[in-house]
Amino acid sequence: MTLDLFAGCPVRDYAAAVAWYEQLLGAEPSFLPNETEAVWELAEHRYVFVQVLPEHAGHAIHTVFVSDFDTRIADIVARGIEPAKSETYDNGVRKATFRDPDGNEIGFGGMPV
Repeated sequence: MTLDLFAGCPVRDYAAAVAWYEQLLGAEPSFLPNETEAVWELAEHRYVFVQVLPEHAGHAIHTVFVSDFDTRIADIVARGIEPAKSETYDNGVRKATFRDPDGNEIGFGGMPV
């Protein structure tokens, strides 16, 4: 089975959102389907996108699990974005949550090393 995932983040300001996600993800968008959307491929067939939908802006909550949690978070911080929240759950799983300018939450989770 092939699984494609497009996780959307509704935003108010396209330019501000694209700049922030470029900083968070460390790359320019993978493709631009139109003037109001930008898409980043996180892994094969797994994407996050921003779309101008002012009436829905700030309501997305996504978590991406990564095998390189410490490196990933350190790289994001080095690019100038600090986590809004960092957590460690009882089972040892760690999560760093980032909020874009509209308040959408993008979390990165990782298993303990």
